[in-house]
Amino acid sequence: MKKFNIRKVLDGLTAASSSSTAASLQSGNRENDMIQETLQSEHFQLCKTVRHGFPYQPSSMAFDPVQKILAIGTQSGALRLFGRAGVECFCQHESGSAVIQLEFLVNEGALVSALADDSIHLWNLRQKLPAILHSLKFNRERITFCHLPFQSKWLYVGTERGNIHIVNVESFTLSGYVIMWNKAIELSSKTHPGPVVHISDNPMDEGKLLIGFECGIVVLWDLKSKKADYRYSYDEAIHSVAWHHEGKQFVCSHSDGTLTTWNIRAPAKPAQIITPHGKQPKDGKKPEPCKPILKVEYKTTRAGDPFMILCGGLSYDTVGRRACLTVMHGKSTAVLEMDYPIVDFLTLCETPYPNDFQEPYAVVVLLEKDLVLIDLAQIGYPIFENPYPLSIHESPVTCCEYFADCPAEIIPALYSVGSRQKRQGFSKKEWPISGGNWGQGTLSFSEMIITGHADGSIKFWDASALMLQVLYKLKTAKVFEKPRSKEEKSSTEIVDEDPFAIQILSWCPESRVLCVAGVSAHVIVYRFSKQEVTTEVVQLLEVRMQCELNEVESPECGGEQASAVSTPGTQSSPQTSLPQSHPSTSSNNSSDGLRDNVPCLKVRSSPLKQSAGYQVELLIQLVWVSGEPPQQITSLAVNSAYSLVAFGNGNGLAVIDYLQKTLLLNMSIAELYGSTDPHHRQPRSPRKTRQPSAGLCDGNDASAAPEEKCKSPTGSGSPCNSDEDSKQRFIDRVKSKSKRISKTVANDFAKISRKINMIADQKDERRLRRHCSLPGKKQQSSVKEMKKKRSVSFHETSFCDPNARDNSFSRSRSSSVTSIDRESREVISSFYFCDSLSKKSETVAVPSLWIGTSLGSMLAIALTVPSTPEQRMQQPVGVAFCGPVVRLKGGILRMAQLDFSGTLLPHVYESWYEPNAPEEERERPQRRRPTSPPSSQENPDCQYAVVCSEKQAKVVAMPSQNCVYEHNITETSFVLRADVVTMTAGVGIACFCANGHIMTLSLPSLRPLLDVNYLPLTDMRIARTFCFSNQGQALYLTSPTEIQRITYIQETCDNLQEMLGELFTPVETPEAPNRGFFKGLFGGGAQSLDREDLFGEVSAGKASRSLAQHIPGPGGMEGMKGAASGVVGELARARIALDERGQKLGELEERTAGMMASADSFSKHAHDMMLKYKDKKWYQL
Repeated sequence: MKKFNIRKVLDGLTAASSSSTAASLQSGNRENDMIQETLQSEHFQLCKTVRHGFPYQPSSMAFDPVQKILAIGTQSGALRLFGRAGVECFCQHESGSAVIQLEFLVNEGALVSALADDSIHLWNLRQKLPAILHSLKFNRERITFCHLPFQSKWLYVGTERGNIHIVNVESFTLSGYVIMWNKAIELSSKTHPGPVVHISDNPMDEGKLLIGFECGIVVLWDLKSKKADYRYSYDEAIHSVAWHHEGKQFVCSHSDGTLTTWNIRAPAKPAQIITPHGKQPKDGKKPEPCKPILKVEYKTTRAGDPFMILCGGLSYDTVGRRACLTVMHGKSTAVLEMDYPIVDFLTLCETPYPNDFQEPYAVVVLLEKDLVLIDLAQIGYPIFENPYPLSIHESPVTCCEYFADCPAEIIPALYSVGSRQKRQGFSKKEWPISGGNWGQGTLSFSEMIITGHADGSIKFWDASALMLQVLYKLKTAKVFEKPRSKEEKSSTEIVDEDPFAIQILSWCPESRVLCVAGVSAHVIVYRFSKQEVTTEVVQLLEVRMQCELNEVESPECGGEQASAVSTPGTQSSPQTSLPQSHPSTSSNNSSDGLRDNVPCLKVRSSPLKQSAGYQVELLIQLVWVSGEPPQQITSLAVNSAYSLVAFGNGNGLAVIDYLQKTLLLNMSIAELYGSTDPHHRQPRSPRKTRQPSAGLCDGNDASAAPEEKCKSPTGSGSPCNSDEDSKQRFIDRVKSKSKRISKTVANDFAKISRKINMIADQKDERRLRRHCSLPGKKQQSSVKEMKKKRSVSFHETSFCDPNARDNSFSRSRSSSVTSIDRESREVISSFYFCDSLSKKSETVAVPSLWIGTSLGSMLAIALTVPSTPEQRMQQPVGVAFCGPVVRLKGGILRMAQLDFSGTLLPHVYESWYEPNAPEEERERPQRRRPTSPPSSQENPDCQYAVVCSEKQAKVVAMPSQNCVYEHNITETSFVLRADVVTMTAGVGIACFCANGHIMTLSLPSLRPLLDVNYLPLTDMRIARTFCFSNQGQALYLTSPTEIQRITYIQETCDNLQEMLGELFTPVETPEAPNRGFFKGLFGGGAQSLDREDLFGEVSAGKASRSLAQHIPGPGGMEGMKGAASGVVGELARARIALDERGQKLGELEERTAGMMASADSFSKHAHDMMLKYKDKKWYQL
């Protein structure tokens, strides 16, 4: 019987549906049917691959000293496991409760986690994707502390009621043996001792258990006799306890900043009381109390003094001092300041045995936002260089881009310049967390991630082979002057916090040209150079962008100022390549006190030393216009083949020639449409002139003439020109405008505007729920308004993240426009440079700029770029407006270009060359442009434009501009991110929707191939960082500190097991310390305990069923053995099995030898008896 494949059936149905839609759109054109598409639904599958970065909100930590693996638990129930560099693993508890404690089964490949919901879980680490084997949920008591002795299978669980329960970690069942709090403390005590805060067994006697209660009572419990041997009492609450390895002393840390040392046989009073950070009074009185010492560890060495390591305990008068780790070694005390509060720390020792000299060599310090390893063996306690990519959040990530299949030479080039930025002074030893093995498989292509940050820095990461390594860091804030204090802050700044934050990135890997847009309405163009240079003056270009208005100007103003719009064959307004002056705010204010023609940030005036790497080519700043701050930049694109940068916002777009350092184009969106404008543009409601100190505002001066909207900032008619007559005419015109509306009417308008704004904000949620049921145009406008609030103008939404610092740059850019302004506002949402047939009459592809808007229009501009390098430097780039090409529902997110065969045309670029090389040595390569066959009369369309919006996707034949394919992506939601991606099997569109769906469409037919409900949009961080790349990869910022990578391609999912590293490797457990002759003779060594006999069901009985519930995990032993794969894993299991078999055979051989000796002895005695009584009669016996 033939196999039935539902996926192929669905694939065929969608293909039939798409082809029928296409047939109706083509109106008889059948040439597209010849395009053979290779992508099928079988090529797609969605799964997570790896997670990079620092664990968000860490809460606990554990270390396996034999396997050399570190585990970190978080407040959201996540587990991160770290081995050697490149060996990481992420696991998640389903409940999402905080991980309060972790305990390794040392060298067993297992981990016990205790959660805040009073459950404990056993994780199997002997497989590449760890799974839970068993779970135990306590019903009546709250878990406060756990302890698992070395090489023991019995876990001690302390509770809030003061009781201790014992769990068998093999079967995850409770023992009937329980230590009740009322039996542990003295009978004369009338108060409850509080929760259990510490449990540990005596290093020299496993039968003695030390129990610490919060109130300050410590009990040494005899497990065999089931009674307390000694009780130690102190007035202050206990936070932690640590043993000396000989088991004769222990140290307690207390809430008043003291450390008490106790001899186990002298419970009356402490042997020593010290306050490490307390001021010692001269009269011998008790020192002043200090902050609590949260944890102490006591580690011994053979050759020298012991180490006492603690956190906390600082004096209360050290207000504002950062968290510290104190290392006390002999008479020296070192206080090591940390950048963040300390969550936990562990001391790494040479031996896993607690009854031997510990020989500490390092301290792992888990901070709230960092992981630090301190070398205890070197003078000064230097830190180890961290090989993990834990610095993603060094400054909050504000944008992210993902590149796959990069040029082979780009990663070595970035690494070579980035290696010079590395800090010095690290420990010379290797990173001590070195467990696990790398995966065997790898990907055939290189990958890179670029992150932009709130402090203006940009980081380049090598993301190849499921790893992550920082290559190079660029600091864009060096271009600007930094105010030393808040008082020195410029009044023109529009962002209170993080004024240098990166908002948009545009990067050309082939030419290595980088362009960034910041929140302070600035754009910086960078070139890559291997040589260090010193720039005397940063080259600056100021751009004045104004909002379009439809009101008619008086005749006296018409024609006074010339437009700066370049047309083919004409040159734009001249711009000097030298930096412009940076006048103060007061010198650029009009007589009315309005800030005008001043940028938001002050440019650095001193020489700028630029190291090898990315160096500033040009700085572009938008300026204030008549008291209104510049709008934020919503789209950005750079092209190295044309040497052009395009950026846009709600006022229009600007195109900059960064080679000639000139403004090529500056015009409003309405002027782009010309006479074909489909929108009815209303004049903005009047408002009082204001001078906001913070917030990127959408509005500009409503009194400007239409001609001013597209002027160059240095144009002859600009109000900021040195020409006093022009300036006076501008001021007079502003004043005459203001007189047309009386104060009463203006106030009424302002009240109505504020009221509408308030009502609109209150109704946003209800309108979003209702918009599906609204009819016709009303529904469309409502959807548009909601969309723009969420996707286009992300500066209007305050992010729902608890980490306020991460979202500070967004909140400070709140918009001031009313709901009426927002509904009709059209902004530039995307750009695309290409060689295309943008006009219907064209037969040869010419350089073009495609423009997408937030209201779904795609427009085109044809560019005339001089062909030779000499002409390019001397002649201007020509511009011709082609008008609208196609309209879609929703804002345009992505545009691309296909050739006649449906193959994606690569973007045009110029290969990299050294910009600082002498002219005679510089070999400037020719630009690379895709070739397109000439059109014929039978088939005039030889290109296809792919356009994807928030609602739908279209494929348009060029140059006829006929829509040949159309697909509605979503009706009830909207697309947040869309990318045209190339995969081994073909090319398609990948989309991420606000409702959490990830979808892929084929090209050019737009057949749906994948639709998975993956991740509901719970945080705006995901919306602004989600990005797709080629070869079926994607990523997003899952928390403020972590990047989650996913794949949506079947091939990568199939090979994922081979590519992932292995955490567990077979390692011999070190030999136990030698007891010595005299200790063995007189019984001075460690005393062992048969816990099975003591805690087993035979002697201890069964525990109450209502106390805890056993839950079998999904990763049972049978499933675990089947899931684990890879040659290394199989060999490890085989070796372990052989070791176990050899051990059992050895035991059997010893037993056999003993039985043989016993048989020989019995035979000898029987023979002697026979000889003795051989000749005697029965009556002689």
